[in-house]
Amino acid sequence: MSEENAPQVGQFRLIILASVFGIGFLAISAQLVRFQVVEHAEIKATADSQREEMRKLSTPRGLIYDANGQCLALNITQWDVSVSPPLVSEPAELADQLAPLLDLPRDQVYTTLTSGQKWSQLRRYVAPERGEAILDLEANGVQCAPVHRRVCPTGSLFAHLLGIVTLMGDGFYGVEGYYDQVLSGREGVAKIEHDSGGAPLPLPPEEEAPAQVGTSLVLTVDSNIQYIAAEELHRAVEEYGAESGTVLIMDPRTGAILADVSYPAYDPNNFVETDMKRLADPAVSSMWEPGSIFKIVTWAIGLDTGTISPGTTFNDDGSMEVGGRVIRNWNRQAHGLVTMSDGLIKSLNTVAAFISTSVGKEDFYQYLRRFGFGSLTNVDLASEGPGMLKLPGDPDWFPSDLGTNSFGQGIAVTPLQMLTAASAIANRGLMMKPYVVHQYIKEGDGGRRVIQVEPESNRRAVSEATALTLTDMLVAVVEQGATEAQVPGYRIAGKTGTAQIPTAYGYHPTDTIASFIGYAPADAPQFIVLVKLDRPTTSPWGSQTAAPAFRAIAERLFVYLHIPPDDLRVAQEPSP
Repeated sequence: MSEENAPQVGQFRLIILASVFGIGFLAISAQLVRFQVVEHAEIKATADSQREEMRKLSTPRGLIYDANGQCLALNITQWDVSVSPPLVSEPAELADQLAPLLDLPRDQVYTTLTSGQKWSQLRRYVAPERGEAILDLEANGVQCAPVHRRVCPTGSLFAHLLGIVTLMGDGFYGVEGYYDQVLSGREGVAKIEHDSGGAPLPLPPEEEAPAQVGTSLVLTVDSNIQYIAAEELHRAVEEYGAESGTVLIMDPRTGAILADVSYPAYDPNNFVETDMKRLADPAVSSMWEPGSIFKIVTWAIGLDTGTISPGTTFNDDGSMEVGGRVIRNWNRQAHGLVTMSDGLIKSLNTVAAFISTSVGKEDFYQYLRRFGFGSLTNVDLASEGPGMLKLPGDPDWFPSDLGTNSFGQGIAVTPLQMLTAASAIANRGLMMKPYVVHQYIKEGDGGRRVIQVEPESNRRAVSEATALTLTDMLVAVVEQGATEAQVPGYRIAGKTGTAQIPTAYGYHPTDTIASFIGYAPADAPQFIVLVKLDRPTTSPWGSQTAAPAFRAIAERLFVYLHIPPDDLRVAQEPSP
């Protein structure tokens, strides 16, 4: 290169270098404009999402207590352990540490830690001490969040009444299902910042919406009465070879449910291993043709309409034709001239059909609706069924139904429907709405607030005079007919039932559902009990299975509720 060209070459190189720097500067400037202006919002959102987290603040579910203050459903705090694999620096070592604490195979944990996913859950509901041990590791990328798990200390005793709470915290069936939103409260949120390793910084949340604690509930159910009902039901199912059964106990004066037990039950703490068909409460969801306990309602209708009186007579020749169908007595026998009291004591189907046909279809079915059949009781329990009531004018109603419905055939009821209807007679004709929650306990900034639930009357089913007359007739049923239900010293009003079981080919030739409804003391009832035994094998009759089971329950209730024998109680009552 000549000396005269050297300056030109140098100048050219400077131009090239300046151009490169200029282009680079322009590129950097363009990127800065892009990052700081054009894509600023998007990049900021990405950075914020990596640095900031809106963490949900779970709130404990409200507690559930029995009438005596015993806790039936509570929460325990456990840990939800998760990981962000890209933030894990030593996956092999961390897998060795986490596997025994999570009770998981080491290879499974290692696979999760090296998966490359942004987030993976390692295990839910880790025991408190193990979760704290994982926190002590202070491992990058590993997060432990407290979660609340529902626990029922009484196990299966209140299973059907309480219902279940899933792993996601949702309540189903029973009280947990009906009051799910009330018990759940409101979840809160908090915005927190993370350091470069993903660990939360020890700073106050930038934004926070506090969680609202769930409302606690106090039930009308008494654990001691529930235990009595459960123990005697289990004993009856075994003694009489029944397939299953239900016991309901109510205070007829208020509609408060004192016990609700069905067998077989399940453990709500481990419901995932239970057949789904067993989770719903049979007391409010299962239907059956009630049989002769339904005669309580038929006789009440006959008396209230003035169609019959206790002394009204009927010539029973063992059968009666209604709507083209021949109705026969349960024992296929004729009893000659009988009174309405005799017909109830002997539980004669022909007398029941005589009453319903004499009342007439319009009035008879109007009364059935008044007693609540074919509709919900509106009890505060989830999954309640309405039963089944065919009415004149329905395409599947036939004139013969007027006869068969009178003794509980061709009509389907739930145990609670049947008990609620009978309780109207025990309560002097006034039907109360059944309920299981009598207090709400709200916790908040203003302290504790207790809201009382008052008993609520549905309507008057029959007059007080009708109810008192029928009560005397039902006392005679126990004293002269269903003697297995008697408890010495106490007047008990009650009625047995032996219902046939419908199948696709008619009624089952041998299987029955045995039942008994009774209340006491008859003149001032403090409890009414329904016992229902499905397919007893030692005897098909309610008088020989359900009635003795009622007696066993009533004997214990008289003691527990401090109800003295009638003569002593009447003597202690002040003179009017």
